[in-house]
Amino acid sequence: MPIPGHIDPVPVPRAFVPRQDGRIDLLGLSKADLRMALETSQLEPKQVKLRAKQLWHWIYNRGVTEFSRMTDISKAMHPWLEQRFVISRPEVVEAQVSTDGTRKWLLRSDDGQDYEMVFIPDADRGTLCVSSQVGCTLNCRFCHTGTMRLVRNLTQAEIVGQVMLARDSLGEWPSQPEGRMLTNIVMMGMGEPLYNFDNVRDALRIVMDGDGLGLSRRRITLSTSGVVPMMARAGEEIGVNLAVSLHAVTKEVRDEIVPLNRKYGIEELLQACADYPGANNARRITFEYVMLKDKNDSDAEAHELVRLIKKYKLPAKVNLIPFNPWPGAPYETSTPERVRAFSSIVFEAGISAPVRTPRGRDIDAACGQLKTASEKKSRAELDRQAEEKLAALG
Repeated sequence: MPIPGHIDPVPVPRAFVPRQDGRIDLLGLSKADLRMALETSQLEPKQVKLRAKQLWHWIYNRGVTEFSRMTDISKAMHPWLEQRFVISRPEVVEAQVSTDGTRKWLLRSDDGQDYEMVFIPDADRGTLCVSSQVGCTLNCRFCHTGTMRLVRNLTQAEIVGQVMLARDSLGEWPSQPEGRMLTNIVMMGMGEPLYNFDNVRDALRIVMDGDGLGLSRRRITLSTSGVVPMMARAGEEIGVNLAVSLHAVTKEVRDEIVPLNRKYGIEELLQACADYPGANNARRITFEYVMLKDKNDSDAEAHELVRLIKKYKLPAKVNLIPFNPWPGAPYETSTPERVRAFSSIVFEAGISAPVRTPRGRDIDAACGQLKTASEKKSRAELDRQAEEKLAALG
């Protein structure tokens, strides 16, 4: 008679995609996949568990990319590893530093696709803004990245690689929780993270793993424009802080500037926020609100924002973001006086509403400015692209 209870699954070798040189890139593999890569490369079964543990430590705790530097692995084994594996980093096409200390990297993938990441240093923290896609499938009208077509999702390795490269550049190996400059990660770079859910989830699990990079989930924020069906899964399977690109409080305005609203409306989005697993006063949901002159910045809209947050009983704070202009943008930045008035109304209702200081504007690294394509496009071309994306949304 069968004994009831848990049955261990039989591991099935996965199809690792080798590079052009035939080697397998270990960057971005989970612990299970790392062991599987060693097994499929015919390493003796008795060695697999130990070698996988050693490799994980050297890759994610020490930041090492050369097998010859792994001192607790025998020298005789180094050539065997070098023939079969590689530990990569993204190719850096250009690195820029703003006058305010913000850093931006233009990166290139093996298939020639460009994407960007940004590091923002502050007195008490350092935040890495990570991309999840090459281009973007959405067309938020205030966002320069939104004018790009979506090329493809970034892989798990390409997402993790951004964090590794930042650690390299900041000289933060070995990985340790105290005294490091890179303290926070925001999935707010190019792309919509929830449209690349599996790769984002698996990459962040590596970033949060206590045996390696060890970044706390409390220090990671995932931003979405409102992909409602995926929000609960994000809370359950990733469990990081949630930020929502709200930017408007009426259907008419949000339909225009965040076209995804035509598919998932404000009420549906806010209910998903209310249902987000783990949200509480200690882990508030952040609403991002870009301030657009005469579009979404009136006193009436500030009062409506307060009403909506209280209606859904949301543990929330609001980040007010002065619009960062770019060539061909259809909007202007709200005046400082208007931003302060809007902020005061929200604050007086008991909701935190700080005004974000623009960072990296001089190198196009500020919020909404990331865009790797250098060609200039006319307003008509941008409008045509917007209509194509709206049609694709249904």
